[in-house]
Amino acid sequence: MKYLFIMVCFVCSIFSQAQQTQDPWKDSQLMDPALLASRIVQHKTKDVLIISVGPEAIIKGSVDIGPTHEPENLEKLRNYLKDIPKNKEIVIYCGCCPFVKCPNIRPAFNLLMEMGFKNAKLLNLPKNIKTDWLDKDYPTND
Repeated sequence: MKYLFIMVCFVCSIFSQAQQTQDPWKDSQLMDPALLASRIVQHKTKDVLIISVGPEAIIKGSVDIGPTHEPENLEKLRNYLKDIPKNKEIVIYCGCCPFVKCPNIRPAFNLLMEMGFKNAKLLNLPKNIKTDWLDKDYPTND
């Protein structure tokens, strides 16, 4: 019985930790880089707001907010978005490192959800901006 109790506590602990570290986005909110690159090349991004929440705005047409793990940049993002319609398509990205380690995407995405944006997306850069965008020769800000 004691063994069972310990196992239940262990499982609950793992579940609790998993819930705490669960990503705030759904798979349906991830945008494939090839799709965004194609839209940029075809000039079909006039209705899309592309925001860099990392160290640099590399993707063509993106707005540079700065690393949103820094409170002043998260506030900068909040101020930038305050007059944007809630149904606007917004794509955020960082790409400084793999998603699991990125300090910027979660605070930024959580802010989008908190502010009520209905069409928020995270650019799916699971490795980094170099591997998942630059090495594929996708459009950049020159």
